[in-house]
Amino acid sequence: MPFVPDLPVILAFALATVILAITPGPDMALQLSRAVNYGRPHGLAAMFGAMAGIVVHTTLVAFGISVLIVAAPPLFLALKIAGALYLLWLAYGAITQGGGLRIAAAAPRVPSVRQSFATGVGINLLNPKVVLFFMTFLPQFVDAHDPGATGKLFFLGFEFVLISIPLGLVTVLAADWLAAAFKRSIWVERALNWSFAAIFTAFAATILTAQARH
Repeated sequence: MPFVPDLPVILAFALATVILAITPGPDMALQLSRAVNYGRPHGLAAMFGAMAGIVVHTTLVAFGISVLIVAAPPLFLALKIAGALYLLWLAYGAITQGGGLRIAAAAPRVPSVRQSFATGVGINLLNPKVVLFFMTFLPQFVDAHDPGATGKLFFLGFEFVLISIPLGLVTVLAADWLAAAFKRSIWVERALNWSFAAIFTAFAATILTAQARH
């Protein structure tokens, strides 16, 4: 099927997705906060809200990149190189600054489950790091000369969602334990951030090396 990437691409993207999904960030902080403060239904609602935001990001990036491939191949190449450099910047930030996971205190007024879902969508859509990440990360897995690039971008975006959902379920179900672990030991967060840095440094090095050979 033309919209299905090669197996090595699927597996590489799956590994990157797992590392990203378990690395502390605003989405995880919201999910843990809602689950700890208001119960698991709120944590799940926030998680599914974030997944809805990912679908929006995927759609915008898939169509935008497709237009760029057809209209301006040199700009697409520049985007891939810029994306590789951005991945290196993210890796550096993960090591030096950490994920910044903070569990918010409960609000005086308990939100509805629908409000927790909407907050999950909003946090994801309005997070500039997520926008930049999808704009620069997804293009690393498609070729400018591939006629099925659009379909493959959608495939990878939904692969991200399908892999992230079970990981999100585990996060919410173990919210109390995870929140306590992050508060108790900074090494848990550091280990995840170093894993994040290693994976995306490898991706950046791969794409920069490939471009240098052209």
